[in-house]
Amino acid sequence: MARKRVVEPSGVKTWEDANDALRQIAEAQLAVQDIEGEMSKQILGAKKAAEEQSKPHKDRIAKLERELKDFVTEHRADMGKAKSKILTFGEIGFRLSTSVSLPRAKEKIEEIIRRLKNRQMMDCIVVKEDISKEALKKYGEDTVNAVGATWKQQDVFGYELDFAKLEQVKSGM
Repeated sequence: MARKRVVEPSGVKTWEDANDALRQIAEAQLAVQDIEGEMSKQILGAKKAAEEQSKPHKDRIAKLERELKDFVTEHRADMGKAKSKILTFGEIGFRLSTSVSLPRAKEKIEEIIRRLKNRQMMDCIVVKEDISKEALKKYGEDTVNAVGATWKQQDVFGYELDFAKLEQVKSGM
């Protein structure tokens, strides 16, 4: 059997139809906002309930972690030269952790970068280059095309909904 292609005819044939389509879009968007708002309330409620139910467990975990850390720190000598100890339900121990912290002040960061450059430590400096499309757009079509980018202009359809008018019409009904 041959496959049929169904083309849905446009329901907008007049300006009145276009106006009615805008009304229907506004009503549908309001309905979607109501549905999503209710969903958000339910999600928040579920998160709060889960948080309340899990709080005693999280508190117990935190307490046990503190107690375990205190115990292992106190009895570190029992582990000998080993940094960890395997127990029946897991492994405990110490790991050497190294981190580097940087100051937040912009001037101090710039000074660190200057010192890194003086020491030829360029692998420690991150440089990110990117293109500003908005700035490039200001140069015009010829320049944009000359540098290898593409200039496109087109009329793009758009619409704005008048929710206040919709509310007036609904309240007048």
